[in-house]
Amino acid sequence: MEREQDNIICNREDFQGSRTAGPTIGGNVSITPEVSEDDNVDATITCNWPTSQIPSDDDEKAKRSSDWSTLTQWIQFMCVVTFDLNLGQALEFIYPKAEIPTEQELTNICYMAFPDSNSGCMGDTKFHMRLRMSPDTSRIIKAQQFRCYNSDCPPALKADQSHYWGFVYFRQRRDANLPRGYFQKSFIIVTRLPYFNLFYEMLTHLAQKYFDEGEDVLIRACHQINNEWPKLQVGGSFNLPLFEQCYQILVPRASSRKCAQQNDGSENKTLGKEVRPVSVKVIASVNEVELFHSLSFIVDHMYTLWELVLTAEPLVVVGTSPADCSHMVQTLVQLIAPLAYCAEARPYFTIHDSEFKEFTRECGKIPPPLILGVTNPFFIKLLKDWPHMLRLVDNQLNMQRQQHLSIKNIRNASSVTSLNSSNVLKSNNGNTSLNGNNSEGSAPGLYTKYKPFLKKDKSLIKKVLLGLKTKRPEHVQTALLRRHLLELTQSFMIPLERYMASLMPLQKDISPFKSAPNANAFKLDDFLATLELSGPHLTSPLKGDWKGLYRRFYNSPNFRGWYESRHRELQLTLQDLQLQALSEANLEQWAQDKQEVEIIDMILKLKQKLNLYNDKLTNEPSSWSGNNGNTAIATRDQIRAQINCMKDLLPNDLKNVVNI
Repeated sequence: MEREQDNIICNREDFQGSRTAGPTIGGNVSITPEVSEDDNVDATITCNWPTSQIPSDDDEKAKRSSDWSTLTQWIQFMCVVTFDLNLGQALEFIYPKAEIPTEQELTNICYMAFPDSNSGCMGDTKFHMRLRMSPDTSRIIKAQQFRCYNSDCPPALKADQSHYWGFVYFRQRRDANLPRGYFQKSFIIVTRLPYFNLFYEMLTHLAQKYFDEGEDVLIRACHQINNEWPKLQVGGSFNLPLFEQCYQILVPRASSRKCAQQNDGSENKTLGKEVRPVSVKVIASVNEVELFHSLSFIVDHMYTLWELVLTAEPLVVVGTSPADCSHMVQTLVQLIAPLAYCAEARPYFTIHDSEFKEFTRECGKIPPPLILGVTNPFFIKLLKDWPHMLRLVDNQLNMQRQQHLSIKNIRNASSVTSLNSSNVLKSNNGNTSLNGNNSEGSAPGLYTKYKPFLKKDKSLIKKVLLGLKTKRPEHVQTALLRRHLLELTQSFMIPLERYMASLMPLQKDISPFKSAPNANAFKLDDFLATLELSGPHLTSPLKGDWKGLYRRFYNSPNFRGWYESRHRELQLTLQDLQLQALSEANLEQWAQDKQEVEIIDMILKLKQKLNLYNDKLTNEPSSWSGNNGNTAIATRDQIRAQINCMKDLLPNDLKNVVNI
């Protein structure tokens, strides 16, 4: 077979030939690969960006002002990466100019924009990636705009403060007019929001218009988003117009200590300008992917995968298409919802990623807690020491066949390989090697020596497999799996939540005249002792070694992330209770036997707490609406009254000295 994709193949064999210049970006980026005897890959990258490929300041000013505050809440920028015969993978266009990332980030984007395998992804392919942001003080400050949003939204919808999400639409077609006979180009939307379903819809819409009409589509889209989309917030539905399309989404509010009692009707408000588009697309969930699409061939080992993800075990997902890999990685992360996956996850990863050494070599014999989606066969040998490998069904032939049938109508959405592809992976449990020791096998399945702590629910598996035979719709199968996995995760977490609540100090220990007490420490043995009477066996039908699973979970990043979040909430609750007690205390009686310096010290403490409370009310207004808001405002007014009461006890000269 002729090497149709020699420009994007990155197999080990490519590094053993002559040392020619590797792929280039933006015209002046060169990479010289080196191969050592131990098969490790090094690459030296140099970048010189040509300004001719970036829209000029005058062009931007002619369009609008430089304020992109609304746009950057939803997306950071849009860009186009092409393959040039002389330059390699090159940045062709990026907009808006004000949000251009660093050279290292652009290097990663350009290399990740094309499939990293010889699978021959002909036609249109959609996938997504996750890129680490370079440390930059100015962008750290910009990331603060998500602080209020992140404090109110569910963990799965939080804006990423340290990574970008990139949604890629890659097109490869035969073109006899080009020197190599092929057209290859990727359109990319870069954002901080994990709104997979929304951005895949936008990606399809914008990419097809871009390939028909050119770069002006991106410019007009950015300005429309910046001018017509509402500010990002939680607790409401949004109308998001984009050319002749309008997307309707709902961003739910998290159930937290501050908003559990809210009932002010804010969940029913619709944000955004009233528009009359040609077409309205209602997106039921902005982030939940079709689980069954990826799990259908491995459903028999779903519980093992759930445990591996729950305990943040290192897992490499090997596929032939970045679309399949990115979907599977996202499916794995969502297996433990609503618990947040706090380890690293890369839906699509290549050997040219700047974290390649960190993830594959610098960690020695112990792989990091990481889910890695790859398509390059080189990783199979490189990561042979990883304890868990999931090999996907080679769905590429089916996708090519489907695209071939629709070649007469290239706009047909069914010809696009994506998260929402209607191709259901066939069950192939007979070839699945569970607990095997040959991770280099070519059969799809899970290769691991891991012994699950829990026994699988055979009745559910039979129900799902029966659905395969009866051709039950994929979304129904997904709903069945999602509900079961949600109940399983909740059964696992309820004992932890109950024990965490018991670490709260008693109300009598909260004194208005002392600092707020700290929550008691989490002790694993004490927690395990509570499982006898209030363990997960009360709500889950699964049997097995629950204590062993909790011990393994206790040492994982997922436990640390959950515990730090809950501990922080407990501390904030204690501070609020202490401040409320202080606002209700009889300070006039307390001050009767106190010296003036002690009274001044109390005034300064009250003023400091009042400033902190005002900042909290200002920065998180949506969290303090309804009953919580009334209580917060009442507490603030009482603190002000306490300050005035203390001031009246001081002589006039001291009032002037302390400037109160």
